Amino acid sequence: MDHYLVCLALLEQDGKRRLPIGGASLALEIGPNADPGREGEALVLELLLRLWQQSDAGAVQRHGAEQSLLLLEMPMAKVLEDLPRLKKAWLAGGDRSDLYKGLRELAERGWIIQTAKYSKPCFQNW
Repeated sequence: MDHYLVCLALLEQDGKRRLPIGGASLALEIGPNADPGREGEALVLELLLRLWQQSDAGAVQRHGAEQSLLLLEMPMAKVLEDLPRLKKAWLAGGDRSDLYKGLRELAERGWIIQTAKYSKPCFQNW
């Protein structure tokens, strides 16, 4: 089964919900007690750079506090079939808890991304 690493950010920009997504194929599944390592870091930083560049279009605000930036491992089929449905429902005004519930059903594992000054991103199990 093809596995995919998905990074997503729940946010608002100029009063409108956004859910930017980045992703990359995984050569191997991430171990049960492992974090996504360099692949995860690169994906997170790429998405954050995109968001920073898009901030010229208006103020960006997190939607969901510490759970607003997530990294998820899921089968490619779910990324293609189910993730767009969840995104569309949330963008249309759906409940954040419903989005999280749906994401948990799709993902085999997930992480909240956190960082501190002068440190690289760290991953906390979600």
